[in-house]
Amino acid sequence: MSNMASAKREPRANPDATSWHEPVLRAEVVALLRPAPGRIFLDGTIGGGGHAEALLAAGARVVGLDRDRESLDHAARRLASFGDRFTTVQGNFADAPEVPEIVAAAPFDGALLDLGVSSHQLDTPERGFSFRHDGPLDMRMDSAAGEPVAILVNSADEAELTRLFREYGEEPQARRVARAIVAEREHLPFTRTGQLAALIEKVLGRRGRVHPATRVFQALRIAVNDEIGSLRRALVSIPPLLKASARFVVITFHSLEDRAVKTFFRAGSEQWLDRPEWPAPRPNPEWRFRDLTRKPLSAVPGETGRNPRSRSARLRSVEILPAIEEVAA
Repeated sequence: MSNMASAKREPRANPDATSWHEPVLRAEVVALLRPAPGRIFLDGTIGGGGHAEALLAAGARVVGLDRDRESLDHAARRLASFGDRFTTVQGNFADAPEVPEIVAAAPFDGALLDLGVSSHQLDTPERGFSFRHDGPLDMRMDSAAGEPVAILVNSADEAELTRLFREYGEEPQARRVARAIVAEREHLPFTRTGQLAALIEKVLGRRGRVHPATRVFQALRIAVNDEIGSLRRALVSIPPLLKASARFVVITFHSLEDRAVKTFFRAGSEQWLDRPEWPAPRPNPEWRFRDLTRKPLSAVPGETGRNPRSRSARLRSVEILPAIEEVAA
């Protein structure tokens, strides 16, 4: 499924540039990854290419990975002036060690995951990510793989939908929404984002500025793309692709993602384990990181004012200890 292509064409004005979000915490990412000539980085979620552009501008090389072919094509156009210092690969970041082009480029001096959905995906009705624009119920990051979310909405039973809305969307009215969906689809299957959003609004009502369908749409997107599963796999599979002293940076946008990253990074950053019943601390067999962000970094007011998407962003990072390089070898 991977398809690597060097971006060598001269850049041209991009008519859809405004639909690609401003990269969040850009300065913080650059400071942590320390790009420079001769260094190479894996951007596991290339998106609009904003973070990669900052790394390339400092003289580094970047391999950009993404499930979304539209994102890869856009990034290749945007970053064409950097020539063969920028290459793209289509695939899931969780499968990075299985992609021949990435294995050939490794070991990397750093890696970045900027999780979640892009502004372009949300603003493209045909992708079916958003309730703000009516479109087909799709939500797949890779439009050519898997099944659209409409299949899930129309086939999962009430218990499964309740679990998804509660676990991935933290929706307090999960069962009410699930029950209403199951009842409604008996008369008319769900095929459009507007149709589903309208039902949820009817069931929950509308209070304040946040649309009542927000949590349910988030849950469905996470489920259909296996986002939490992919993240957990990537946290394990990406560090062996990195050099000693490389940095691994992850930006999350909701508590489920942040909790998974925090737990994994902290488990690998403790040199010693101690319990009350033990006579003395014991070496931690999972020790392989130096935690660079015991508290996650968040956007400053100036950035949140320019880019509302950054308000929920949380950045965590670790440095790879020498032992992980030996494991990778």
